[in-house]
Amino acid sequence: MKRFTPPEQWQISSLETGAFSHLRELFKVNELTDWPAPQWFTPFLTAINANNIPITFEDDAKVDFGDRYYEQVIFETGVVPTRNENWHDLFGGFIWCLFPKTKALINQRHVQDIAEHGLQKRTKHRNALTLFDECGVVLAISDTKWQELLRDHQWKTAFVEHKSEWGKSIKAFMFGHANYEMLTKPYIGLTGKALFVCVPDEIFCKDLVTQYQYLDHALYEMIKIDNCLADNKQLSPLPLLGVPGWHDENKDDSFYNNTDYFRAKRRIRI
Repeated sequence: MKRFTPPEQWQISSLETGAFSHLRELFKVNELTDWPAPQWFTPFLTAINANNIPITFEDDAKVDFGDRYYEQVIFETGVVPTRNENWHDLFGGFIWCLFPKTKALINQRHVQDIAEHGLQKRTKHRNALTLFDECGVVLAISDTKWQELLRDHQWKTAFVEHKSEWGKSIKAFMFGHANYEMLTKPYIGLTGKALFVCVPDEIFCKDLVTQYQYLDHALYEMIKIDNCLADNKQLSPLPLLGVPGWHDENKDDSFYNNTDYFRAKRRIRI
């Protein structure tokens, strides 16, 4: 399989699909004419790490890692090493701005796990933290039917028959910055990992900033108190191009006929 490579140059056309609508609304990324420097995020940042140090972004090449791992640098210094002109790190910055409490908690959990098990052994917990951090999609739901439909891979029911309910009883919020990176050049097969968060109906009537603040707090508690990322079991496959509004081609219902992408649930035979 050919390795995915994002666009080499800054091009705003890569951010024009519905999947990037939140970034356009909250950060005006559509008005940028070139790659933003790491310090560009400063006005949007409210994150404080578990050591009570404000999060900042610095050029990766100027950060003294010593013998420390990436997550350890963030935990000990508050500095997020950020590569210039890099889609992956750019989107990582947006997620720190949108989910500051959750990102700080995930960073703390990584460091605690490393301290206990070392860098060589990847525990189920660290694997789940990494998978969610890279590929997670938060599905805010006020009706539990969505969990049943999407976990059971009832794609046409969820995406076509109930399309009008998206934004009213379910709404998708990107968490995984690798998802964003790959959506700069979307391809059939692109799949994220959904985590369902139950919310009251009125959340869908709030402004986007309030919605993110609510979800950040809810995620923080789900991870810290409920330990929902102890392993990967609560993460469910989600074909990203199927999310209503995220991909132009899914406006045509026949898009969902591709069963190689919208695969049926594998049944366990007894």
